Parts: sequence; C-alpha cells; structure tokens
Amino acid sequence: MTLLSVLMIGIGLSMDAFAVAVAKGMCTRGGKTITTALYLAFFFGLFQAMMPTIGYFAGIYFSDLIASIDHWIAFLLLAGIGINMMREARAEEETVCEPLYLKQVIILAIATSIDALAVGISFAFLKLDSIWSAVAMIGITTFLLSFIAVFLGKWLGSYIEKYAQIFGGIVLIVIGLKILVEHLFLS
Repeated sequence: MTLLSVLMIGIGLSMDAFAVAVAKGMCTRGGKTITTALYLAFFFGLFQAMMPTIGYFAGIYFSDLIASIDHWIAFLLLAGIGINMMREARAEEETVCEPLYLKQVIILAIATSIDALAVGISFAFLKLDSIWSAVAMIGITTFLLSFIAVFLGKWLGSYIEKYAQIFGGIVLIVIGLKILVEHLFLS
C-alpha cells in the first residue's frame, strides 16, 4: 500500500471527526476557539491513531485463517464504512451546543474513530511498510483537519459539515475498490 493511499485513508477516516469539529466550532464563543481546536484535535487524532493499531493487531491474529479472501474483507470494510458515512451525512441533525467536558470529548473521539478500528483490521491483510507510519499519518491528518475544522465551523457553519462526511465516504469506497481491483486483476 502506498503512502498516498494511507494519506487518503487518513483523510477519509478523519471526516467524521472533521464534521464533529465543525459543529463544535459553530458553538465556540470569544477567545476559546484555539483552545477548543487544540483540545478536539488532540483527542480525535489520538483515537484515530489508536483504533487502527488495535484493529491491525487483531487482524494479524486472524490473518492466516482468511488470507484467501483478505482483499474482499478490506473492500467490504472500507466500502461499508464509506456508505455508512454518506448515509449519515444525509440525515438531518441539529447542532447542539454544550460545554466540552473531557468525558464528552473522549466519547466523541471513540465514536468518530470506530471505523478506524475496521480499517486497522484491513491493514493487517494489506502490504504495509509499517503500521506505525500508517497510524502516525492517520493521527496527524486527523489532528490537522480537526484543528482546521473548528475554525471553519466558527466561520462557515453547518454548510460544510454534511459535505465533509460525503467526501470521506467516497474516498474510502474508492480506496476499497482500488484494493480489490489490484488484487483481482494486477497481482
């Protein structure tokens, strides 16, 4: 798997966190924007890096059992996550402005990174140079995009929130298709 593919997966995975950060950015008041941006970006980036690591090692444990269909599993996981992200984007949700407490931020970080766990499982079946560079790239990408998203939320509001999830879903589906095509037709 190329570095560009891992970067695109990182961007796709970070779109849930991006959408939440936009919503939280819409709620920031006064000089708390940079604090909110750093707070959310840190936890979202951390959990987006931890979950694929956990998934990777779980996948390694089972990889010998399902080596003959690993490309289908990677495709189905990525496509399923992508479709779910696009479906969620279509649902109309109202932004709720609540104070950011640590417990709430951790729950949001876990909720936005569950799909990264499944991607980590698919990483176990793919040829990665290093899981550590992949998860670092995913974590850093999520950190940067979440940080920027808080400011975008403050300035642009809910207009971009829905489109971020749709874009992330499309990216994950395309990467899943790429993995499937490469394995079926190019190997």
